[in-house]
Amino acid sequence: MSTKPALYTSLSPALLNLYDVNTSIVVIIDVLRATSTIATALHNGAKGIIPVDSVDECIRIGKQMGAITAGERDGKVAEGLQYGNSPFEYPESFIAGQTLVLTTTNGTKLLHMALSNGAHQIITGSFANIDAVCEHLIASKKPVLLGCAAWKDRINIEDTLFAGAVIERIKNHFDINCDASKMAMSIYNESEGNLFEYIKTKNITHYQRLASYGLEKDIQHCLTNNTAPVLPVYENGRLIRAKQ
Repeated sequence: MSTKPALYTSLSPALLNLYDVNTSIVVIIDVLRATSTIATALHNGAKGIIPVDSVDECIRIGKQMGAITAGERDGKVAEGLQYGNSPFEYPESFIAGQTLVLTTTNGTKLLHMALSNGAHQIITGSFANIDAVCEHLIASKKPVLLGCAAWKDRINIEDTLFAGAVIERIKNHFDINCDASKMAMSIYNESEGNLFEYIKTKNITHYQRLASYGLEKDIQHCLTNNTAPVLPVYENGRLIRAKQ
């Protein structure tokens, strides 16, 4: 009998209710672009990020707190918000010391689902902070659920790729009896480390969507390892940078 903690992968928010998250660290994965932007903003000095699941709530809290409101719907800046969901919008000169209220099509929705399902701990993961995520998961010795935000509940390749990249790095520390995890690792290994070329060649749907808005630079940045080596942890209604 294995003494290692279990690791599972939920490939879509629609599958989250199949997993027991009460004792698990849930990793929210929304590579293009919410969790990449969260890591970037915190790395560049944001005080905290308040993830909300509606544009109206984002505007309300932003006004109440005098905070920056940001987010997207369908890949574009949502109407009524000040800023979008690109890591390049949050340099240190702009975001340091600020609070960001953020809503996105998929990532913030999944975070609130994990919260309402009683997740033991919630962190966010992206290639931008992959080493920090892996180090935390190994050190914690707790069960893990890698939660892919997907696209409107439809499984996507980029979040699955990230799950696979994490699993490849930490697999020796966990008991992985999960076909979704094995699929994710297979897809990641198929990419042979050239993620941008892989998703471009596969012409994945979110690549098509963002590229049509001229955002290939965002895509490349979001697929680059450790550009924002911080660990965002959800505490008391906000994502903050974990002390390391």
